[in-house]
Amino acid sequence: MPFKGQPILPAVHKLKDVEALLASPYTYVVLLGGHLGQLKSIVDLAASHDKKILLHADLIDGLKNDEYAAEFLCQSIRPAGLISTRAAVIQKTKQNRLLAIQRLFLIDSDALERTYALVEKIRPDYIEVLPGVMPHMIQEVRTRTGIPVIAGGLIRTPADVEQAIAAGASAITTSRRELWNTI
Repeated sequence: MPFKGQPILPAVHKLKDVEALLASPYTYVVLLGGHLGQLKSIVDLAASHDKKILLHADLIDGLKNDEYAAEFLCQSIRPAGLISTRAAVIQKTKQNRLLAIQRLFLIDSDALERTYALVEKIRPDYIEVLPGVMPHMIQEVRTRTGIPVIAGGLIRTPADVEQAIAAGASAITTSRRELWNTI
């Protein structure tokens, strides 16, 4: 089962938020950016508590989100995986054998079709669909690509979580603490 059966992936912004999760039952935690100089110590701290950081590469302060940055993150910071909207980052992450999560914004039909073509080429390990409150789109992306889907963005209620999981999402990313224990 993906993410060791963890249906909720807590998403945090700061070191103190990661520290608050160290005693939690969660194995995987999404770090939504942060300062480049602090990333290694955050990932190492998490690892010392058997936690795995999924790092959103596009949101890191002080680092351009390109394949060179991905190479640096994979080899020097060593998170469990990278999340990005950029194909080059996903490709480099896969080359380094870390979890590669392609972030997909559901904007319109044309953008979705372009993303399907891109995903077919790079084959990420997961696709994070945003907003995650459209169960029919979670199901479509999962069916069309054959790649597990993570739902994120605008998930505000326990019902939103349940609907996304029922539609086939492998997990939910959320920064809403009140939803971290809904399933």
